[in-house]
Amino acid sequence: MGQTVDIAEGLFVDAPHPALIGGRHRETGGIVFPCPAGSADHEPVVLPRRGTLWSWTVQRFRPKTPPYAGPEEFTPFALGYVELPGAVIVEAPFTDVAFDELRIGMAMETVLVPLNGKVRTFAFAPVREG
Repeated sequence: MGQTVDIAEGLFVDAPHPALIGGRHRETGGIVFPCPAGSADHEPVVLPRRGTLWSWTVQRFRPKTPPYAGPEEFTPFALGYVELPGAVIVEAPFTDVAFDELRIGMAMETVLVPLNGKVRTFAFAPVREG
C-alpha cells in the first residue's frame, strides 16, 4: 500500500481538528478559500471547522465523458455549500450522511477523506454530538 498525499499543499490542517485554510486580504480583511498561492495581499488563516449547510444537490448519474474522466462505475454522492461563520461559503462533497437527512441549516463539520485510495482531500459531514 502506497503513501497517501494531500490533494494540495496548504489547503487544510488536520490537527487539532481538520480545518480548511483560507486567505485573509491584508487591507480589507475579506476572506477567500482557498488562500491564493503566492499572493502578498493575503495571509493564510485557519477557517472555522464547523458551519451550517447552505445548499446542496445529489449527483445521481455518471457525468458525460468528456469532460468527466472518472471510472465507469459510479456511486451517487451529495455535495453542496457550507457557510463557515464569519468567513466564507465553501463548496465540497458530503460524507457520512444519507441524502434524505440533508437539511438547510444543519450543522456540518470539516473532515478529511481518502480520494481514490492515494489522495487525501476534504469534505463536510454532519456534526454528531455524543
